[in-house]
Amino acid sequence: MEYIRQLNPFYKMMSVTVIIFLISGIFSAFAENGNNESVTAYSQKGSQGSEVEAVQQTLKDRGLFNAEVTGYFGEKTEEAILRFQKQQGLAQTGVADNATLKRLGISIGSIPPATTANINLLARIISAEGRGEPYIGQVAIGAVIMNRIEHPSFPDTLAGIIYENGAFTALVDGQFNEPIADSAYDAARDALSGWDPTGGCIYYYNPKKTSNQFMMSRPVQKVIGQHYFCT
Repeated sequence: MEYIRQLNPFYKMMSVTVIIFLISGIFSAFAENGNNESVTAYSQKGSQGSEVEAVQQTLKDRGLFNAEVTGYFGEKTEEAILRFQKQQGLAQTGVADNATLKRLGISIGSIPPATTANINLLARIISAEGRGEPYIGQVAIGAVIMNRIEHPSFPDTLAGIIYENGAFTALVDGQFNEPIADSAYDAARDALSGWDPTGGCIYYYNPKKTSNQFMMSRPVQKVIGQHYFCT
């Protein structure tokens, strides 16, 4: 009995710890699922990137933005969006929200989650296009695909990018259906996690295997393995 009494303080401490843990979990769940809604990040004053560039170019084509397309969201971009929103009968916020982007005809995707299906699909194209390339070169191919998803000139989904007509020779020459190299799975995970050895490139080519004038005219940013990576 004395032994059991000596253990009681320990069990009391454990009980209190468990109760605190459970209460913390309840409050955490409430914070995530209760009144605190997730906030969507929109391009607005101070933002920069491909979406801002697309907004500026589209507004410029409409005669509403009379400045250089830089990809930086400053006062002139905000003023141009306000003019467009007023013209379209939208809420005049000066922010490139979903309604404004839709009216501008701009659609940009986001990096997909690293699900098994996405890893397998991305690994297949990486293996097909980058078989024999160094590991960083395989990641770079995956990164180009991620960059295209977020670029306004390309489809918004992983499958849309990969199966876009004429985008990858591996789908034409049968390489896409070959067994997937083990390293391609890790490269796919790294690319989906945000590793971009190319620094934002959206094209790549092997100069020894292509005569495509468009590809060869693109500004080369990186050379990794046998591939030139371009913007």
